[in-house]
Amino acid sequence: MKITFLLILLLVVVRIFSQVAPTQNTGLVKDPFFNNPKPNTEASKKVQHKHSDVFGIKQDKYEGNPVFSGNVVFEHQGSVLTADEVVLYQKENFLKAIGNVVLTTADGNRITAEEMEYDGNTERGIARRNVVLTDPKQTIKTETLYYDKIPNTAYFNTGGTIYSNDGSVMYTKAATYYLNTKMIDFIGRSNIETDKYTIVSDNIKTNQTTGISDFFGPTTIRAKENPRNYVYTELGTHNSKTGESFLNKNSRIHYNDKILTGDKLYFNRNTGFGKGNGNVTLDDPQQKRFIKGGYGEIYEKKDSAMVTDKPYAVKILSKDSVYISAEKFLTYQRPDSVNKLKKKSFLRAFKKVRIFKTNMQGRSDSLSFNETDGEMHLIRKPILWMGVKQVTGDEIRVYSNPEKEITDSIRVLGNAFAISKVDSLNMKDEFHQIKSKNMIVYLKDNAIDIAKAVGNAQAINYADDENQKTHEITRIGVALSTCGEIAAQFLERRLEVVDCNIGANTDTYPMSLISKEQRFFKDFNWNTKDRPQKWRDIFLDTPNYPETVYQSDNSLFERADAERKKLEEKNKPKTPIRVKK
Repeated sequence: MKITFLLILLLVVVRIFSQVAPTQNTGLVKDPFFNNPKPNTEASKKVQHKHSDVFGIKQDKYEGNPVFSGNVVFEHQGSVLTADEVVLYQKENFLKAIGNVVLTTADGNRITAEEMEYDGNTERGIARRNVVLTDPKQTIKTETLYYDKIPNTAYFNTGGTIYSNDGSVMYTKAATYYLNTKMIDFIGRSNIETDKYTIVSDNIKTNQTTGISDFFGPTTIRAKENPRNYVYTELGTHNSKTGESFLNKNSRIHYNDKILTGDKLYFNRNTGFGKGNGNVTLDDPQQKRFIKGGYGEIYEKKDSAMVTDKPYAVKILSKDSVYISAEKFLTYQRPDSVNKLKKKSFLRAFKKVRIFKTNMQGRSDSLSFNETDGEMHLIRKPILWMGVKQVTGDEIRVYSNPEKEITDSIRVLGNAFAISKVDSLNMKDEFHQIKSKNMIVYLKDNAIDIAKAVGNAQAINYADDENQKTHEITRIGVALSTCGEIAAQFLERRLEVVDCNIGANTDTYPMSLISKEQRFFKDFNWNTKDRPQKWRDIFLDTPNYPETVYQSDNSLFERADAERKKLEEKNKPKTPIRVKK
């Protein structure tokens, strides 16, 4: 009977408190978060008490508002709150929950905390101490969480960790979570950790449903398997499901110690394929070489790349640089055949290759360059200029010492033809010429020292004599040589020694006995209009410079030839004149 009476009394008291508002000011001080700038014009529903083990009022505590303890349950607009203890501020339609607090929203989201405040008028809540928000996509842990039911958002600024169901873990100082769209807006420097990569960004928005993250500040996505491989952007998008990144501002792709930049970049971390559009630069710091163009592609797993759309490459040397243009460049690395732990770097260029270096210029249809060993092949209609010397052939191979940055030798394979100006200080049409099947040119201090022509070798060279006392140069004549092998040695600007070996046949003619036509091979072509004179000439199909006009002096031969003709005429036998009878 006593128990029944007490229950009836409790119900009456609860009924009274639920209908009659206190006349005195409760002194409740609410967080500014509960001040809704756009209050609901409709009358707010009251929070409903559903269950508690104990109910009471302590005038000296909680400003005399009712306190519910033990398995407390309150309900509001489909959301259910449970706690060890709840203080109800009836006039304000406001709750304070303490101990093992759980708020389950109408859509199934769950917030647990040690303490929570909930405003029934604004439908906002603040959870404090060991806060955990759980929904089907992830779990958020923080110390203070601000929950707003109407837009269905949760916000924290006390630092938090987000555990996604896909295994990724996110760390951030502050973030807003939109529970309807599953969008997380990270504020300030944040980290996303997955099993394959780490994202660090100053501003990320991530959609947990689509797996797409948008970046609005400096952002790095770094591979865990190889931390040197990463992408950087200040505006972009990453899809965690497909592994694709779209990078749109100040972006870079770092892969295998190389860097691809461009106005817009794309990279797929699963396939290792990337591409760039607009102002593309492929930088290889280890090779001290970069390639610029309008479009580029990289293949991380194959360690190769391609650049097109008016591309050009620059090989940076300590005292000079090599500039190369073509319609397309390919770069790749391959294991060393001797030491598998080392890699060799290769550069290939296709169509309309143009080369400029201060002491060497060249043209060809294509190019193959072993950068590690310093071996460059100019293929199909190659032509190479060095000072006042020109070399052509079916293929030209240039051998350099990468460490010393000097050219050691040049090999010409097929139809080798070397031309050298006799004296660069004058404008006479006098040229040393050597032709053969193949040729090797040795250099000293980046200047031609010795040239060896092998196979059907022919030479036209001017022979001079120097007075040992006055050092005056006297022209002896022109030597025509035909032999199996020719070795020509250059001293300073002059061709000093020509050795003709294997079936040697050399004839030297004074200037009075050799005509201008005999002083040139039939296919002689001293090309000045196509030779680059400055590095920007590599962008032209041909600079089309005016052909250099040289002075031709054939006077000695012409005078001597005239005398020879007179002598021949004079020595002709006279034909008897027949007289008619």
